Amino acid sequence: MGAVNLERLARHTNLPDAARRILSRPEKVLSQVLTLLTNGNEMLETSCHLVCHCTVRGPAKGGIRMASNVTLEETAILAELMTWKTALVGIPFGGGKSSIGLDPATLEPFQKTAVIKEYVHLHGAELLSGSYVPAPDLGTTARDMAIIYGETHRLESVTGKPPSVGGLPGRAEATGHGVALTARLAARELLGRDVQDLTVAVQGFGNVGSWACRFLDEAGARIVAITDSCGGIRNDDRLPIADIVAYAGQTRTVTGFNGDQIDSASLLAMDVDLLIPAAVENVLTEANASDVRASFIVEAANGPTTPQADAVLADRGIPVVPDILANSGGVVASYVEWRNAKSGSITSKRDTYATIADRQELAFRHVMDLSREKSIPLRLAAEIVACDELVNALQDRAWI
Repeated sequence: MGAVNLERLARHTNLPDAARRILSRPEKVLSQVLTLLTNGNEMLETSCHLVCHCTVRGPAKGGIRMASNVTLEETAILAELMTWKTALVGIPFGGGKSSIGLDPATLEPFQKTAVIKEYVHLHGAELLSGSYVPAPDLGTTARDMAIIYGETHRLESVTGKPPSVGGLPGRAEATGHGVALTARLAARELLGRDVQDLTVAVQGFGNVGSWACRFLDEAGARIVAITDSCGGIRNDDRLPIADIVAYAGQTRTVTGFNGDQIDSASLLAMDVDLLIPAAVENVLTEANASDVRASFIVEAANGPTTPQADAVLADRGIPVVPDILANSGGVVASYVEWRNAKSGSITSKRDTYATIADRQELAFRHVMDLSREKSIPLRLAAEIVACDELVNALQDRAWI
């Protein structure tokens, strides 16, 4: 099964059989071997995948994931999620993703630069034609995107670049900003409360998790627990987010900061208002979904909840704001950067935030209204909204 259960979706909205066949598989899959001679006679050799899922609404958009355990299957699922995410927020992109099977922590800076350049060599046709537009993801950075631009010499060929080389002010924090915005909207709709003094537990303190914490903390929420891959910290009164950001910036982990220690399994079961899984896929499963005590969940990571866990949470009446809505701020900002690169326009950080708010608030309202109208989970409502956009595009382009 892919990222979206098309059989279930077809029972709730118009999904013609031809559209279902198109959306059930990727358009293009490229799997290559990246080889690179580094120090002396040392040879780096690893898999390099690129998946374009559906480009009916525009070029394939999605980040470059660099991790030692990344697979083609994972890359394909993430590409599919981007198809639905871009359709949901109404930007003219399709779904794509690429991956490099290396642990960036094991690479010297010059080695990583060479790997990124070799990646461009392998996928130059897609990058130069504009059929695939990458961005940072797990294991890659704005600097890596600047290196890609240095190879293609086309600003629009990649997003997530530093502002000094055609990037967008506010792009680095865009996904976390959108997660915090979605959490505020959901708190009002689901709990009838503003975000002030909302208790929040966050699993994951990378780019998305840390920025979501900062924005929620500024809005008055009480972040009471944070974990990362090394461990975690807890303070039932309130964690000092600014101090933790500074500490993690030096140590690359929140572990060791003053406070009670906590692991991810315990964090997921905390009695809080809001749980934000902001790390990796499949952390909420059938095995632990019955332990969740949060009032609602906002998915900052891609695919953190398995379908089995989703069913358990729905039965228990715990709403889940899905990833394709909650973490779409990053791709909205990428669209603005891509558009500016083509037009020569300049956008301020305030304008970036405003565009994210415009796209995500509109999508949130559509999803919430449909969820209430049909008495269905938020994830299914989001998939229906995105599906209608995709079917319309398929018909308009005479693909079906």
